[in-house]
Amino acid sequence: MSHQESQELRIDEGMEVTLHFTLSLEDGTVVDSTRDKAAATFKVGDGNLPPGFEHPFKGLSTGESGTFEITPEHAFGQHNPQNIQMLKRDDFESDEPEVGMVMSFADAAGGELPGVIKSIEGEQVEVDFNHPLAGRTLTFEVEVLDVKPATTH
Repeated sequence: MSHQESQELRIDEGMEVTLHFTLSLEDGTVVDSTRDKAAATFKVGDGNLPPGFEHPFKGLSTGESGTFEITPEHAFGQHNPQNIQMLKRDDFESDEPEVGMVMSFADAAGGELPGVIKSIEGEQVEVDFNHPLAGRTLTFEVEVLDVKPATTH
């Protein structure tokens, strides 16, 4: 493929994209970034990024960049009070819970669900299972390094 043709490939379903990104909060605090490490490579639609993050940069091609505001509905959802649960201290087998600690819990499907310890009162431990970025509007800045058809392995 000539260099000319590869310039015309645009980000869409089934494309493999290599990009640098910076994810930041409303106040500019950087949550995650690839700027100081290797670029991220993924296939559009493979589930590595929530759809709300992929959608804004569809159509970009190699060498282009953009800054997008991602609302909570398109990022990690709104903060849901039902995702805060009270557990017994006895439920914590090995680790002694501490406020602010992120712990992994088994979910109903046998997977893992992270929870943040919100408070500890006696034998009651309050755990927040909301994503730490739930309810936040995020700024997603991307610089597209490469776009090519994804190869199936």
